[in-house]
Amino acid sequence: MKNKRQTIFLVDDNMTNLTAGKTMLKDHYDIFPIPSAHKLFGVLEMITPDLILLDIEMPEMNGYEALKKLKEKSSTSDIPVIFLTARSDPGSELEGLSLGAIDYISKPFSPPLLLKRIENHLLIRTQQMTLKDYNDNLQQMVQKRTRQVVELQNAILNTVTEMVEFRDDVTGGHIERTQNYLKLLVDKLLSEKIYWEEVSSWNLEFLIPSAQLHDVGKIAISDAILNKPGKLTPEEFGIMKTHASIGEAAIEGIMKTTSENDFLNHAKIFAGTHHEKWDGSGYPRGLANSAIPLQGRLMAVADVYDALIAVRPYKPPLSTKDAERIILEGKEKHFDPVLIELFQELSPQFARIAEYCNAALQCDSGLADLKATA
Repeated sequence: MKNKRQTIFLVDDNMTNLTAGKTMLKDHYDIFPIPSAHKLFGVLEMITPDLILLDIEMPEMNGYEALKKLKEKSSTSDIPVIFLTARSDPGSELEGLSLGAIDYISKPFSPPLLLKRIENHLLIRTQQMTLKDYNDNLQQMVQKRTRQVVELQNAILNTVTEMVEFRDDVTGGHIERTQNYLKLLVDKLLSEKIYWEEVSSWNLEFLIPSAQLHDVGKIAISDAILNKPGKLTPEEFGIMKTHASIGEAAIEGIMKTTSENDFLNHAKIFAGTHHEKWDGSGYPRGLANSAIPLQGRLMAVADVYDALIAVRPYKPPLSTKDAERIILEGKEKHFDPVLIELFQELSPQFARIAEYCNAALQCDSGLADLKATA
């Protein structure tokens, strides 16, 4: 297949120069003779050339002014421009090159020199466009590969979390609901610029999905304890409490095998600190106040709220009103008081999520519309 001929605009107010230039170049390129800079911009609205040969000395708008205007528009700023001039002083040449011209060609033209200079610059232009296409394609390939990795990561996460929920079957939907509560709280922190220095540094694409692993340590807890139809003994509760440390250690073990730790670091904090309490009476470390990482303080609110409204072997589900009351009573004891102030504002949305997800098989479908009406 024959290669497409490249297009050159020849802009000069001298008809003799236009005729001579077209005669020299027409066997090699598609040439558009244009008699003024003003008409150049009219033609550019219809055709984008591969190169512009631009005279400097023209009435109304000279070559320098035309080049400035070309560089101002994104659609024309990358078109290579070669100045045509009878000037020979270095100052004029420097001015043109400073404005973005790629070369100077002196008049009268030497046909072999003109052709070779144009050929060289068009070759560079072609190579640049080829490299740009390659980079664009490479970026698309990287984005595609990244999407595939994220999809694989999410598939693994979903499998692990489903395993946890399958074993601890009384908390079906718990992980999905707590993620939605968590996102409400984090969005509120961002909009109100509360704990701003910390929250604004988080990548929410990592933070929210990583919360799925907050109960991963339950995989190591006996079914007899997880699904006991009654209140746990102190010894059994002691074993149950170890799920926080077990989950944290498991995620830490994974972190040692990979350099991509932002996602896992959030997951480790969620797993290890979501049962700590503001007054220091929680577990596994008995951390208090701001010594508890913010991720853990956020998850504590989401986790307890959901536990209150869920069916458990040892209790019926509480209403969302009763759950709200208990959460508010936990201010400065179980929960960060700042977060409880936010929870109080968001409690109608918490209730809508709880009611919707309990009625639906999955929270995702239609939940965005539900939040929009809250």
